[in-house]
Parts: sequence; C-alpha cells; structure tokens
Amino acid sequence: MKLYRDEAIVLRTHDLGEADRIITFFSRRHGKMRGVAKGVRRTKSRFGARLEPFSMVDLQLYEGRTLDVVTEAATLNPYGRSIGRDYDAYTCACVIAEVADKLAAIEEEPDQAHYLLLHGAIHALATGAHRPALVVDSYILRAMALHGWGLSLYECAVCGRGEGLAAFHLQSGGVVCSDCAPRAAAYPAPETIELLGSLVSGRWDVADAAAEHDRRAASAIIAAYLQWHVERKVRSLRIAESA
Repeated sequence: MKLYRDEAIVLRTHDLGEADRIITFFSRRHGKMRGVAKGVRRTKSRFGARLEPFSMVDLQLYEGRTLDVVTEAATLNPYGRSIGRDYDAYTCACVIAEVADKLAAIEEEPDQAHYLLLHGAIHALATGAHRPALVVDSYILRAMALHGWGLSLYECAVCGRGEGLAAFHLQSGGVVCSDCAPRAAAYPAPETIELLGSLVSGRWDVADAAAEHDRRAASAIIAAYLQWHVERKVRSLRIAESA
C-alpha cells in the first residue's frame, strides 16, 4: 500500500463499528475524500480529538481498496474550537461543510481553488471577521461560480445586455432585462443586488454595512439558487436560517 500526506479541512465524521470513524475531508491536493480512522473513539486514541469537524489538519494516509486509512493526524489550526463557541458560526460552518460535500460530487478530484475558498470561509468564521451569515452566502456564491454556476448580476442572463436590468429570474441564472423578464421573475431591491455583487467580489465594507432586510433577501435568493442547481435540499440551511 502507498503512504502519502495531505493538508485538509475536516467536513464531517460518521461512526463506524465500535471504535472507528469515517472522516470526510477536503484536501489541498486530492479534493474531497473519505478515510477510515481506526480506534479514534477509544479513550486512549492518540489523534481522535484532532479529527473533529472544521479542523485544519495534516494527514498521513495509506491507500486502501475502498477507503484510505488515516494513520496520523497533526492539528494545523483547531478552527472547530472557536466555531463551536458561537452558535451562529457553528450553524453556518455546517452549511459550508454540506455545500462543499455536495458540490464536490466526484471524490479524489483535485480542486485547490475550492480548497483555498473553503479554508478562507472557515477561517473567517473562526476569527469572527464578518457576520457568519454573510460569510456563508459569500462562500456559496463563489463556490458555485468555481463549479460553473456563477450568478449573472451585471448583465442580462439571457441576452447579455448590460442595460435595462429590472428583474431576477432563478432559472435563467441571475438578473434579466425588461425585455427578457418572464412572468415568474422576481423584482428585488437594487440594494439587494448590490449586496449580492459585493459578496461575490469580496467588497466587505459594502456587505457589512447592508441593511438587515437586504441581507435576508440576498440569503433567500442564494439558498434558492443553490438548491435549484444541486437539485437537492441543503438540510443545514434550515437550521442556519432559524438561528
């Protein structure tokens, strides 16, 4: 069997048998992966506590037939400790972990850009850099853009015109002009569209100053857009929305 190392963010864990766990993580060089950590639920485990969700770790693994085996884990950043103290940050981290898991549909497919985006979002939650809800919304928009589902905000999603933008249509992929707007189109406030653009481009001064109703409207659009494309519900969104 081949032994290798990689840097990773732990997304979630599942109990296996009496003492083992399956660890789902997103690594720098191998993308989303799953590995078995044997004996980590025993009190004498040497590295079980290092494999908690949202931690950034340096892993050593053996290649297995079905799942690789985690043989060593060193903590690089214990983000989970800080995130776990804040309920809003924790629920938003759960959303980020679930979205990362769903968007990375193919395991062991390298995606360093998504890994760096994921790391930045978890770090922002752990350090309280911005409101947790804004961090998760920005992450979703950017992650979807990386996977080819970028939201059109500055030109019509149908004809490409940059003028006369009047509505938003989920199925078309973003804002649409008055000529292309279907009957089912929504008409969010200009401030909501500006907030969406700020979250995509990282203009945090604008995003942090946004009004509460604009933040809620933007979050609703982002949640609907995400679930439309992944074609399944993101369960953790319900908890985050009620927090």
